[in-house]
Parts: sequence; structure tokens; C-alpha cells
Amino acid sequence: MSKTFTEAFDVKIDQYVPDIVDDYDAFPNKVLLEQLRNEIIQNLIDETLENKDSLSDFIKTQVDKTVEGYDLSASERSYIYNLIDNEINGYGPLTELLKDKNITEIMVNGKNEVYVELDGHIIKDNSISFVNDDHIIRVIQRLVQPIGRTIDISNPMVDARLADGSRLNAVIPPLSIKGPVLTIRKFKEDASTIDDLLRNGTLTPYMARFLEAAVEAKLNIMIVGGTGSGKTTLLNVLSSFCSEDERIITIEDAAELKLKQKHVISLETRVNSYEGTGEVTIRDLVINSLRMRPDRIIVGEVRGKEAFDMLQAMNTGHDGSLTTLHANGTMDALNRLETMVLMTGIEIPVSAIREYIEQAIDVVVRIERLSDGRRRVTDISEIVGIKDGDIQQKGIFKFKQTDVLDNGEVVGEFLVYKRKPKVYNKIKAKGIDKIKDIFE
Repeated sequence: MSKTFTEAFDVKIDQYVPDIVDDYDAFPNKVLLEQLRNEIIQNLIDETLENKDSLSDFIKTQVDKTVEGYDLSASERSYIYNLIDNEINGYGPLTELLKDKNITEIMVNGKNEVYVELDGHIIKDNSISFVNDDHIIRVIQRLVQPIGRTIDISNPMVDARLADGSRLNAVIPPLSIKGPVLTIRKFKEDASTIDDLLRNGTLTPYMARFLEAAVEAKLNIMIVGGTGSGKTTLLNVLSSFCSEDERIITIEDAAELKLKQKHVISLETRVNSYEGTGEVTIRDLVINSLRMRPDRIIVGEVRGKEAFDMLQAMNTGHDGSLTTLHANGTMDALNRLETMVLMTGIEIPVSAIREYIEQAIDVVVRIERLSDGRRRVTDISEIVGIKDGDIQQKGIFKFKQTDVLDNGEVVGEFLVYKRKPKVYNKIKAKGIDKIKDIFE
């Protein structure tokens, strides 16, 4: 992946060259350019930029001082200038990656270990590098400073939402043994629609119609899957089926959902302040949302004690709730949910917890990222009761993998179970008959 340049700079570079060369590999002095770039960046790390009258003059001075005595072309000087401009006015080596709309995730594991997710595949970007660990930390600080966050030895971990909605997580020593680690899940400006999922083969029209009917009938739905499987994307798509006249409350750690309905209240958690006070958890927001007269509650992800309050809401008239949960399968998800309820410390028999879950959850949807990088809804199940003390599930739809081609592409087929789901009666009772042809 070749380096590209910013289309418009905050400072002018006419004094160098009008035509910008955007391919690093085209330069004959690649090793020298890398050395000069590293030297200038190290000076930037060591120096403070405060009270500089002109950043443009400062950058020009730094470049001229460093490259003096070297036989560099105007294009090579321009190349170094633009890299340094990104260091001061952008986010260093990550500037162009953050602008690339095709890249969905950026992972920095070390100064020469930068990985990106492109079309569902994680690949190493050998064209991107940092000078040292201090350089990585400097970029992290530039990313989180505008949102009032910081990272240092006393605060060696930060999880935040950037101004554009992207999700950032960074860990530095002493918590990270090998050095600073940065992960950025980029925010998509255009939310996926059900048509996008159909075009990508994530699910079938039958499955899409069933999920639409389930949301309209206000069934309680839980989406499960691993990290990066597409849970939030699918949750966002399902939320688009909610009625316009409903009051919807969304609760998230970092606001990623983009509902298009007019009556939407978005709540977001808050971490502790420097004084160690002011934390507001998902559980706090779930409890508070029950006092806000919601027609629907959408929780971005259930991961702790809030599971009990979420189930309580589902069992006390707040139908149509939607949430996601990290799990490897539908039964594993219910076991995790059970464990989360036990985390509250409330003395409830396990049998009572299972009854609570069975009464609260109607449909469990599993989404996976397969080995070829594509996302698939691999299972849609319903909870049908309790037998011998265990929660019982039955499948409605399933993706069955049949082969893997030489190019790595996963081949399979979507199946519909030959049975009428129990939830079909609930959907029908709401006067919704758009899936009649599937099950009758």
C-alpha cells in the first residue's frame, strides 16, 4: 500500500514543488528519506511547539536544517515536508489510514507493526512505521487530546470515542509489556442497510423479512457473536425497522448506533474523572432509562451487572428490546447471560434466573466473521421453554458451511428449518402476516 498525501494542507508548500509525488517507492533515496524523516520526528518529540509564530515556517526550518548537505530533489523535499506536516497538523503515520474509507480498523502493535482491516481481511501495512514508542504515544495523545482525555504513566489505558465517532483503545507500559498498543475501529459515515447485508450475502431475503417482522412485533432480540463479527452493524440495521412513532432509548459505552427515527434518546457511559469520581455505567443508564418512558430500549452491548436490569425491563412490559452480547454461540450466550446475572450478588436460584431469561428473550441471532473475512448470520433461534432445568432453543434459520475454495472463499447454504416457530404466533397476533409464505 503506497503512501498518499493530504489533498489540501493547512500550510502552503509552493516553495518546494507544485506537483506532489505520491509514491514512496518511486524515490531512489528511500533509506535516506526514512533516516531524515525519523530525525525530524525525534526533534518534534523532544521540542515543544507552543508559542511558535508560524507552523509553516517551523516545518520549513526543520526540514531545511535536517536535509542541508544532502542532494535531494524538489519532490523528495516535498515528500518529507508533507510527512512532517502530518505529524504537526494530522496524526503522523496514521493520517492517511484514518482518511481511507475502505479501511475499517487500524491496529498498531509496535513501531513497525501496523495492521489494517480491509474488506474483512487483516493485513500488515509495511508502508507505515513509527520512529519509536515515544512516537506512538505522541500520536495517541494527539488523537485523544481534543476530547479531553490523556494517556501517561499514571493513566496508561484509554478507551474513547473520537470526534468522528471512531472507537479508540490504547494501552501503554507498564500495562503493555512490549510497548504502546493502539486500536482504532473506524466510524462508518453511511450506516449499513438491510439491502447492503443482502447484497453482501450476510443473510437471505427470508431471514431479513423474518427479522423485520420480529422487530415490528416487538420481540426481544439478542445478537451474539465474536469481536468484529458485525454485531453492532446488524443491531443498527434491525433498529431501522422500529416504528417512527416510538420513543427509543439507546445505551452504549461509545455511541455507534445511528438511528434515523425522530424520537431517539442516545445515552452514553462516562468514565471516572481524574479525582476518581463521576463514573456512569451501562447499568446506571439502563436503570435510569426505565424512568424515561421508553417504548424500546436498545443496549449496545451487555457485558456485566446490567444484564439483570435488562432482563427485568424485558419482563416488565418493555417489549421490543434489542441488545448484543459477546459469545461464540447461542447457548454460550445464554450461559454468559446467566453468569452476568449472578455477578450482581443478588441471591437468586439458578433455576429462577433461567426462567427469567426464558421469559425475557424471544430470539437469538448469531453473526460470524468467517475465515474468508465475510460476515454471515449463521443462526437464528428462538427460546422455546425449559426442560430438565435447562433453557431450550430451536433453530429457525441456519447457515451450513459446505466447503472452502482454493482462494479461501467459504461456500455454504442458508437453510430454513421445517417447523413453524413458536414466535410466529406472537408475530401473527400483532397482525403481521408478511412471513406467512415462509412458515405456512
